[in-house]
Amino acid sequence: MSGGLALSHREAVRARTNHQRQRRHRPDYMIVMCMGVLMLIGLVVMYAIGPQRANVMNAAYNGSYSATYFAFKQFVSLLLALGVFVALALVPFSTLKNQATKIMAAAIIASALLFLVGNVAHIDTFAQATLGAYRWFNLGSFGGFQPSELMKFAVVIFMAVFLSSRYQQGKIDDLKETVYPMAGLLALLLLIVVVIQKDMGTGVSIAAAVVSMFIVSTMNWKILAKIAGVGVILGLLLVVLSPHRMERISTFFSSGNDVAAADERDNNYHIKNAMIALGTGGLFGRGIGKSIQATGYLPEAVNDSIFAIMGEIFGFAGTICIIGLFGILLFRILRIADQLPDMSMRIAAAGVFGWLLAHVVMNIASMIGLIPLTGITLPLLSFGGTSMIFMSGALGVVFQLSRYTNHKSVTMKEDARADFGSRRRVGRTRYAGRRSIA
Repeated sequence: MSGGLALSHREAVRARTNHQRQRRHRPDYMIVMCMGVLMLIGLVVMYAIGPQRANVMNAAYNGSYSATYFAFKQFVSLLLALGVFVALALVPFSTLKNQATKIMAAAIIASALLFLVGNVAHIDTFAQATLGAYRWFNLGSFGGFQPSELMKFAVVIFMAVFLSSRYQQGKIDDLKETVYPMAGLLALLLLIVVVIQKDMGTGVSIAAAVVSMFIVSTMNWKILAKIAGVGVILGLLLVVLSPHRMERISTFFSSGNDVAAADERDNNYHIKNAMIALGTGGLFGRGIGKSIQATGYLPEAVNDSIFAIMGEIFGFAGTICIIGLFGILLFRILRIADQLPDMSMRIAAAGVFGWLLAHVVMNIASMIGLIPLTGITLPLLSFGGTSMIFMSGALGVVFQLSRYTNHKSVTMKEDARADFGSRRRVGRTRYAGRRSIA
């Protein structure tokens, strides 16, 4: 291009954002399809291994779990998650933006209350501990509630509002107005989940969501690099200063590769049995109801280790299909974020992308022995209501936002004169209808 008409990355985005009304059109139903299939697979697996897990739990804790306990709980969680998905697909995004501060405050207050009830008062009736840290509220027959899952959702909505506001004001790179406040908030959130709740996996997923949102906000790459550098240093310090994390990492690097020799005295017992499950599944798996690792060999079979169990049941072909479904879902979210003309919407969609990507990558990578165990769930598949509910809610928001995408990417560098000279190229959306939002 000549005549000084070439647009910078930020100018190209600005030319296509926040200067038009978005018209509603058909949403991206591929999100619903991928989400529904993954949920259905998770429910089938819970039904298949439920009797085995019930026997293990009854023997270990002298409990009275029925054969259908895990399948029923998963079904209830699924129904609640679908309800939240529909609700957040229908509630206007502007309403969520208006309530962003309250949602963030609720997440912080819930975490503070959990700390007071658990770590200070030690009321184990209402709080549940793991590794000496309290991460869940115990709600009795209703299950548990994990405030950190609410925090992930709150981060996405709050950051979308804050960063888009600074973007519109031309202060996205301003240290005092943007970078320092966000750094302070992020430090507080990581203090809560990583230091107090000792949940490094959740901390990484929040960081991944934040980085994704920073990138989409058109923040200067030099500033992003500095933020990333500080984040890496702090992450390393949190690992080095934590004995149980250092033990987990040292075990990961020092353990042998003989998975056949796994026994309960082995510090790497969990990951070795996960590898055994994946290996014995072969190409097409043992089949539904024939899992051996779910009988008590593989810890957290219905939660963090669900991918390994699915590898045993469905085989390599089945796990590839599951990874493919997540890949399609992530690609659709990324495309939606790229084609949204409103900056706050783009940032929110990017945050959901980073959140989901972190969970999928960390869970699967830990099960196949690429990284140390993280204790993080596999979205939409693992047993547990809170994680499924809030991830479904986030996907509901993205599904709603998919109604307002453009044909073309908002980050494309185009000739400024041609871009602004064609009414058909600016402001038109796919399947444009007459309804619009400001």
